[in-house]
Amino acid sequence: MADTGTRHLLDALYQDGLAHDAAQEDRLLRRRNLEPEAAALLSVVLQSMRATTMVEIGTSNGYSAIWFASALARRHGRLLSVDVDASVQAQARTNLEAAGLAATVELRTADGGAVLAELPDAGLDVLFLDSERPEYPGWWPHPVRVLRVGGLLAVDNVLSHPGEVAELRALVERSAELESTVVPVGKGLLLATRLAT
Repeated sequence: MADTGTRHLLDALYQDGLAHDAAQEDRLLRRRNLEPEAAALLSVVLQSMRATTMVEIGTSNGYSAIWFASALARRHGRLLSVDVDASVQAQARTNLEAAGLAATVELRTADGGAVLAELPDAGLDVLFLDSERPEYPGWWPHPVRVLRVGGLLAVDNVLSHPGEVAELRALVERSAELESTVVPVGKGLLLATRLAT
């Protein structure tokens, strides 16, 4: 990410998120931002894929959305970021505006699984899951169905919370439509690409 102003904003948001989470006892009220190393890796992957269509489930304060939108904007792409909490999406909107990326992102306050179920077949380059992990298996098979051939499913926290993603990982590994790996960056990223079948 070449934009120094955006980098400074991201650094400030990440540090603020760490301080906020350390003081917040309720896990559901924490920001739980994607780690910078994982965000940077996904940014490079998005650009190497020449991605233009992406959905993120789990907006928080917009930290990861800024990373993704910065990468997508290089090819005039769009990000749909979904969260059930309107207040965090309001924070995300403010932060995206500060980064000059509001026009690249649609923020939608809705249930992630419901949004996935309504998306068309094979329409996405990338789907990123960073939400309530125990819900993911109930969204199956939509995380695969919505990806184009060669598209990427990315899931955060697979090493930090292995029990909560075990069922999803089993679904991914059993799928003949996916090839996957786990990258030990940040809190662990599951990356799976949709194969031509």
